[in-house]
Amino acid sequence: MFRVGLCALVALAIGGCTASNPSVTAGYSGAPSGQALVQSDAIDGYSETAPRRRSAAIGKGTREPLGGRSDARAIRLDPERALALINAYRKESGLPPLHLNARLTRAAKMHSRDLARSDRISHFGSDGSNPWERVARTGYKARLAAENVGTGQTSIEEVFKGWRNSESHNKNLLLPDARHMGIALVTNPKSEFRSFWTLVVAAPR
Repeated sequence: MFRVGLCALVALAIGGCTASNPSVTAGYSGAPSGQALVQSDAIDGYSETAPRRRSAAIGKGTREPLGGRSDARAIRLDPERALALINAYRKESGLPPLHLNARLTRAAKMHSRDLARSDRISHFGSDGSNPWERVARTGYKARLAAENVGTGQTSIEEVFKGWRNSESHNKNLLLPDARHMGIALVTNPKSEFRSFWTLVVAAPR
């Protein structure tokens, strides 16, 4: 079985991660002061999608080993493809499209790098940061933000399917007021889960 994990941070609610096949976690959303929170360069053994690519994040689940370093590095994410998948899904529900945002992509990449280094799935960074704080660090002034993360998936289609079939992740994909998204993928061939995806959706103040 392929080990798959999903973790979602949903606006206005904080939920824990759970594992299954595929594994899905409750979403994370939480914000201060009543606000709503709902690549291929090698770096120290980690591989990130090229500048025009992004990645979505899911949590831990079950998977077959991917094999050698080259297998992990072969995992790619095209941010435009991810955007098209998500917007087509939102359109089915009569929701407005999202637009790729460089700052949200930076927040997503920051978290995927952190998860890849520690080979784990969580909405909290190794420095204790939550998604809202990571978005704020980029300079994006959000009134709403939400995060989906995942590990082990080998394509955006696989990770998107997992999010869509999970109630908490699906809520994040279909947040009516969301206007922007950032997505990132980081791989670590030496880790157990190999691929670490993060999706951040938000709306500006």
